This record gives sequence, C-alpha cells and structure tokens, in this order.
Amino acid sequence: MNEKIWLSSPHMSGKEQGYIQEAFDKNWIAPLGPNVDGFEKELGEYIGIPHVSALSSGTAAIHLALIMIGVKQNDEVLASSFTFSATVNPIVYQGATPILIDSEKDSWNMSPELLEEAIKDRIEKGRIPKAIIVVHLYGMPAKMKPILEIAKKYEIPVIEDAAEALGSEYQDQRCGSLGDYSILSFNGNKIITTSGGGALISRNREAIVESRFLATQARDNAPHYQHSEIGYNYRMSNIVAGIGRGQLEVIDARVKQRRANFDYYLSELGKIDGITFLRQRPGAYSNYWLTTILVNPELTGGITREDIRLALEKENIETRPLWKPMHLQPVFEKYPAYVDGTSEKLFEDGLCLPSGSNLTMEQKERVVNAMLKVLNR
Repeated sequence: MNEKIWLSSPHMSGKEQGYIQEAFDKNWIAPLGPNVDGFEKELGEYIGIPHVSALSSGTAAIHLALIMIGVKQNDEVLASSFTFSATVNPIVYQGATPILIDSEKDSWNMSPELLEEAIKDRIEKGRIPKAIIVVHLYGMPAKMKPILEIAKKYEIPVIEDAAEALGSEYQDQRCGSLGDYSILSFNGNKIITTSGGGALISRNREAIVESRFLATQARDNAPHYQHSEIGYNYRMSNIVAGIGRGQLEVIDARVKQRRANFDYYLSELGKIDGITFLRQRPGAYSNYWLTTILVNPELTGGITREDIRLALEKENIETRPLWKPMHLQPVFEKYPAYVDGTSEKLFEDGLCLPSGSNLTMEQKERVVNAMLKVLNR
C-alpha cells in the first residue's frame, strides 16, 4: 500500500516547542497566561486589528459574536448555505433561525444579489434580520464590497467567517479584518493550527473585553465565585496558544506553500477538458488553503467527481467533495433558503485536492498521475 497522502495535515515548524517548553518551565499549564496574551497581540498585528480574543474554536467565536450582536431566540440570521455546519450551528444555539443564502459562481461564496433579495423578503414578512454571517470558502475571499454595502444599507452587522482564510486578502485588507466581527479557526487541518482553537476579532474593544469575560464562565470580579450572567468555557489554553505562536511565525511560508500547490495542479491539470479550478479574481488574494476543482462529465467522457475521488482513494490519496450546502442538510433543511442551484451544482461536481503545506513534490506528482490515469490521459 502506498503511503497515505492526506487532504490537509498539520504542519509543525519546530518553533512551537520553545513556547510550550517555556509554559512548562514556568508552570503556566492552566488556562490563560503569557502565551495567550502573546498570541492575541501577534494575531492582532498580523490581521491589522489589535482587539483579539483567543478561544477554544472558531465555532465558539461565532457563538460569542452572535451574543455580542444581541441575537436572541426567534431572531433571524442570514448565513452562507455553502459552508461547514459550524458556521450555522451557533445560530441555533441562540434559539435563532438561520436564513440560508446561496453562492455566486465567481468565488463560490455568498451571492450579494440573493442576500439582498432575502433581506427585502424578510422585511416584507415583518422580520428584520439581526446579523449576516459570510464565509470565505477554501481561502477564497467573498465579494465583500457589495455585501458590506448591502449590510450598511439595511443596518445589519456582519460576522466574517475567515476560518479558512488566514493569509488571504480582499482589496489589500487581510481577511479577518473586514467584518464588524471576524472569526478564525486553528483546527488541525487549517493553514496554521493549534490542534484546536479559534479567535474572535473586532475593532470594538469593549466587545472583545466582554467576549473574554463570557468565555471564562462570566465570573464576576469578586474574591469568591460569583456569576451574574451565563458564561461559557471558551478560552484558549496557554499551552495551545504556545503552539499558535510558533505557527504564526511561519504563516507567510505556509501561504506560499499552499499557493505553490495550486500553481502546480493548475499547470498539470488546468488544460484538461472538463476540469476547472476555483481561481482568485482581481482584488482578491487567496491563500489557496485547499485547491478545488469542478469536474464536468459532459467534457471528461462521462468521468465524474466521484469517479476521481474513488480512484484516488484506492491509491491511498485523500480527497473530499465540496461542502454539502446547509439547505440540503437534514438538520437545516426546514429553514428558509434563498437559492438558485449554484451550491447544489458545486457540491455535485466539486472536489478538494490534497493541499497541505507539507506535501512533497513526489506526493503531488502521485496525485496528478492518479488523476491522469482515471481521466485516461
């Protein structure tokens, strides 16, 4: 059996151990500590916004952002349908209703046209949406300018889900700095990882201070344990933050390596009939966290996305279909959705290729050769 090629495995730099060892040497094993403070500061410097709360996950960050905005039971929140469920789950945590918005074809992210159509329709129904959650899928920036203009027009705050987009830019601004609130994820498959973790970012300093309070069980300032409101166990630990600090030192190299993966796949497969790549547009700079393709069976001689996925699986190569849209998920299919079929077609035809920053050239050649074999090229 050939060695396993993973879709996107963790890639340690060797710099993480120094921060972790310092935490052990000083016995900062409990939650919070110097690494958490340092990671927040360094993330803020990288993103360009100083107010950062390091948390246990990107999901926790979305949940706290909704709380900061004031989303409550029976409110409505507009969200990208073409995403991972963690984008939408926190809406339901709050007892609110997700209103799911389909994609546009250029970036595969939230359609500004369908977003405004949904807002107008919800207002006509007597429901003013409380927030918008827009995602940068696979590291590709969404069309933020029109989305932010629509949000401003209707006075709806924007939560920017940049979980997959650290290192990407939109019109020379870092993804993670574009929303009223922005979130990051450091899950094991992300461009940098803390094994598990996330961050909430905002220009609103008071909101970030409040989010830290809520994330540490909302413990009041008292010599005993006193709580005046419900809190959460959402803060990042000092050990985990040490991993993040070491990872952040190499973020530029990781982006460069992911983009080199895309360039290689494009050069080897980009001219094959029926294979198209998600590519950055003018004004967008993608970290290409995952290289993604669409497979058109009408042009490949009947070969489908699934044919390629299964063939590579036999070669011990991990690939993955694109996200199954939330409006097709059993848990969310009952909620209102404004769709035009775009994300359903993307799900049917789309595939994520191995994209880790630790891929060797030999491994990438194996991926390409396996694909050429199934495509009979």
